[in-house]
Amino acid sequence: MRIVAGQWRARKLVAPQGDTTRPTADRTRETLFSMLVSRLGTFDGLTVADLFAGSGALGLEALSRGAAACIFVEQDAAAIRALRSNVANLHAQAQSDVRASSVLALGPARQPLDLILLDPPYGTGAGIVALDKLQRLGWIGEATWISLETAVDEDVKVKGLTIEAERKVGKARITLLRQKAAPG
Repeated sequence: MRIVAGQWRARKLVAPQGDTTRPTADRTRETLFSMLVSRLGTFDGLTVADLFAGSGALGLEALSRGAAACIFVEQDAAAIRALRSNVANLHAQAQSDVRASSVLALGPARQPLDLILLDPPYGTGAGIVALDKLQRLGWIGEATWISLETAVDEDVKVKGLTIEAERKVGKARITLLRQKAAPG
């Protein structure tokens, strides 16, 4: 597993020990970031959250491409060890806020983020539950882009969010979402 682009391009990442965590494949990550670049243009200065972070590959990819800061949330002990190791190896501590907890334990946001990356366990519906809560707690604003990775056959419907794009990559489906525009 490697960083795809940016200042840390081709740098190796450590994957968590065991089979509890399923790291996002390089090809899937490459597709996701290509989709995001075509919509965002640049990652420069963005505030990002990598939820169900695992090794932190998604958030670290965003930081490598110029994001200003990333909140990583993960509850599995082996994944947290790998995540902290990856952050340290890339000297990204100043830009990284690693939280060893459940995504559902997050409190209210100070302000909406620019980009939220979710890669929950497939087939659990955890991403949809998390997005519902994040909307209520102010993590998602009008300008926020959201990426949700699910299994190909999972249905993605989140009240208050609209699907902007979807791509199937192997066994994964990447869904980009935005907040629905207020009627007006």
